[in-house]
Amino acid sequence: MTAAPAAWSDEHDGAMDVPKITSSVVLEELDTPWDMAFLPDGTMFFTEKCDGLSVRMPDGTVNALYGIDGSEGYADVGSDLICEGQAGMLGVAVDRHFEDNRTLFVYSTSNKYHGDGCTTNFERCDGNIVMKFKVGEDLASVSDRTDIVTDIQFKPFDSDQPFGGPGAHNGGRIRIGPGGYLWVTGGDRHRGVCPQDGTLLCGKVLRIDGDGNAHPDNNPPEGFDPRIYTYGHRNVQGIDFRPSDGKAFTAEHGPWHNDEITALVNGGNGGWDPAQNTGGRGECPDEYCGYEPNQTEAVDPAIRAAYTPMSDTRFDDLMPPTWNNNGFSQGTSSAAFLTGENWGIYEGRLAVGIMGIGFGDTPIGSRIDLISITPDGLGINGITRMPLGFSARFRGLAMGPDNALYIATEEGEIHKVTAESMN
Repeated sequence: MTAAPAAWSDEHDGAMDVPKITSSVVLEELDTPWDMAFLPDGTMFFTEKCDGLSVRMPDGTVNALYGIDGSEGYADVGSDLICEGQAGMLGVAVDRHFEDNRTLFVYSTSNKYHGDGCTTNFERCDGNIVMKFKVGEDLASVSDRTDIVTDIQFKPFDSDQPFGGPGAHNGGRIRIGPGGYLWVTGGDRHRGVCPQDGTLLCGKVLRIDGDGNAHPDNNPPEGFDPRIYTYGHRNVQGIDFRPSDGKAFTAEHGPWHNDEITALVNGGNGGWDPAQNTGGRGECPDEYCGYEPNQTEAVDPAIRAAYTPMSDTRFDDLMPPTWNNNGFSQGTSSAAFLTGENWGIYEGRLAVGIMGIGFGDTPIGSRIDLISITPDGLGINGITRMPLGFSARFRGLAMGPDNALYIATEEGEIHKVTAESMN
């Protein structure tokens, strides 16, 4: 990793302004904190995957707002909301007109919409949803829950695959993008047909309005659900928008190879196709070729990558990855562009959380990478590892209104990372 001549690409003239970076713990002893969203005064909404939605006030007071089934101490509970495997209460986003409409969006897993056909992993099984709430004036409660997306698929049962438990690959990051529209990231839920099937929302990135309707300019292939902005994804848990032009970039987990950062193109294909009997493959366990039990040991990552590539060049509408983690899969999670002159040469870089999944000879690599992306979005100028002084499973990243980066770790903490320009 090198700190780079990226100083020039980040549009800072003269000597490189490498900022002083410090971190402090804002909250601790949480249960798998997953995401954060802010009001202009620093009020922070946050989710805990197996507990629920809470808010931290600027004075440090925490109000527990909306829990999942079985949680305690919340002002209200969604009895249909569940936590299983990687599924649970995940992303949170504040409407851009919050001051007027008090609207908050939350992504969670629900058993309310599974349907009668949800009896095996080979069926649709809708289970991940996006909810809209009204937040009370005193920030002590939420009300008027409306489920604006109810048909993102969920994995209900075990499968004959490594890491094959229920609740796999839900995506779950939500963000407000340019124009105030809501972007929703998904995962393939370990079903082979998901990413390339335009009638299913698994393995997709959605762009919708606050009522769940498709953005009028979405341009998916003919016959696809109109809410789809991009398809062909494996498990997108990071999305943010470049401040200079509003372009969307995603961070995505790879299957033992090639975590990826991708510049999204309206209607584009991420290139993930784990279906059996395609791409030179035969039948796969549980009809899912994203993993293979016989590849768990002593298989060159390049062979795995050729067997099921993250970005399959068979597709004419492929969105080529900006970055592929040097062919490793270490678990990219959230991502956030750094904003504010206090970040010096790092201003405008994409901060990417790496959770440190180590498999075989893959280095653990728990870290936050600061990636300088080329203007066309198709490559990088350089990468710097953020000097935090500690390692963790970095699950959620979000910029605060104070130009600090907030980080949620699976170890149960939310950290505030500040940068001080040396110029």
